[in-house]
Amino acid sequence: MSKTRLSPIISGTMNWGVWDKNLTSKEMENMIQICIENKITTFDHADIYGDYTTEADFGKAFKDSKISREKLQLITKCGIQLVTESRKNKIKHYDYSKDYIIWSVEESLKKLKTDYVDLFLLHRPSPLMQADEIAEAVEKLKSEGKILDFGLSNFTSSQTELIRQKTEVSYNQVQFSATHYEPMIDGSLDYMQTNGIRPLSWNPLGTVFREDTKKTRRLKKLFSTLLEKYHLGADTLLLAWILKHPANVIPIAGTVNVARIQSLVKAVELDMDKEDWFAIWTESMGDDVA
Repeated sequence: MSKTRLSPIISGTMNWGVWDKNLTSKEMENMIQICIENKITTFDHADIYGDYTTEADFGKAFKDSKISREKLQLITKCGIQLVTESRKNKIKHYDYSKDYIIWSVEESLKKLKTDYVDLFLLHRPSPLMQADEIAEAVEKLKSEGKILDFGLSNFTSSQTELIRQKTEVSYNQVQFSATHYEPMIDGSLDYMQTNGIRPLSWNPLGTVFREDTKKTRRLKKLFSTLLEKYHLGADTLLLAWILKHPANVIPIAGTVNVARIQSLVKAVELDMDKEDWFAIWTESMGDDVA
């Protein structure tokens, strides 16, 4: 049973640092405040973001902001080993040894300027992961109050079950959107509902604004008509589409655009008509449902 209440939309920090937006400390501080003002109180991190630098940049901004720790929730992940100056790895790989998991969480706590993270995830599954060893690390971190909840990221149902047999899994962060709807039909979301695992969705806007394909052109044409009905942009409708799914998926929005943040939160209050929901799925598939 999850101990953490996450916000209905999560702010993804992957692009806040040197990987993309390169926000200054003051800009990060302002962005944290803007998100909280718009009821986005959960921030999604991973140790590797910004080549292992974004957590520390965020932590400094958070400390400078003087915002109470109780006002926000922090997610982080570990496991991916990048080839960078700070790690001296010879090849990109995964590490889920007990000692490494514990060390990585403690490093994240130092960088994020916090005593605990609300949710800790394993970033991607490794063929060499030992479920018993992972469970030992997770239980130790929980008993010490360093993590409140544990989950996975990009794990299949069978991989999740392997870990769940040894320790409680409360969340799984997967790629899910109107243009990447596979978790809805391959049994992943069904499995999560059956086992009380809350799905988090990365890249929730899919490819609609990133690619010019037959699929995205069909969707944009549909959204131009739905705009007249809902008076909301395509980005907001895409989140509303995700939020309507009975698995109670929480989308992770990576934008740092204030106007878009204010627009996206409107999706939480929108109960999209069932036929409009199916219309979006139909245009994404390029065919009617069977």
